Amino acid sequence: MDQEKEYWEGKSFAFFTNKACEYYPCHTMPDGEELNCLFCYCPLYMLGRECGGNYRYLPSGIKDCSNCTLPHQRKSYGYIAKSFQRIAQTMAEREREQDPSGT
Repeated sequence: MDQEKEYWEGKSFAFFTNKACEYYPCHTMPDGEELNCLFCYCPLYMLGRECGGNYRYLPSGIKDCSNCTLPHQRKSYGYIAKSFQRIAQTMAEREREQDPSGT
């Protein structure tokens, strides 16, 4: 039985590679996959330990994602798009923590 494709699979808006970028390639992709530059700055970064990627924290407390290819894989568009609601909720919670009065 054929598995139904996601709406974004095979669409140009879900994948592009910028080989003219002065930082290309910024990550080594597994198994010769092409690098997806769409999420050059990963929107999942702000989720901290809940991002789902391959990160580590430096002694300074900075999150280091240099070994992570999650946002750069062709198959990850759906995962990231589905995470935007979680990102919005996380940001709203942080705002409430900083200003509990809501002003």
